[in-house]
Amino acid sequence: MANEMEFIEGFFAKAPHANAPDFVKAKVNIKREDLLQWLSARQDEWINIDIKEARSGKWYASVDNWQPSEGNNASFEQTSAPASQPPGFDNVPPDDYSDVNSTDDDIPF
Repeated sequence: MANEMEFIEGFFAKAPHANAPDFVKAKVNIKREDLLQWLSARQDEWINIDIKEARSGKWYASVDNWQPSEGNNASFEQTSAPASQPPGFDNVPPDDYSDVNSTDDDIPF
């Protein structure tokens, strides 16, 4: 299934409005009943979603079903996040994070 495109029922991604501020990167619309039904049919603890742009310019969301290949499992297991977290989430702030670096000026609203 890694090569097949899987769409998320009830989850729609769109490009931000032309007048949206620069910090708005995408617009997501959710049709609650359809998304709940789709989620209920899945057994995964985590569902990774990619927001993509089609050649036509239309934005869409699809499930990221990437799995490491059989030959790469050993190196992947050593460097990946625990199974309870998606890759890239380690619950540790970045090295340059500091309360003194965080000001109200950093908030875009």
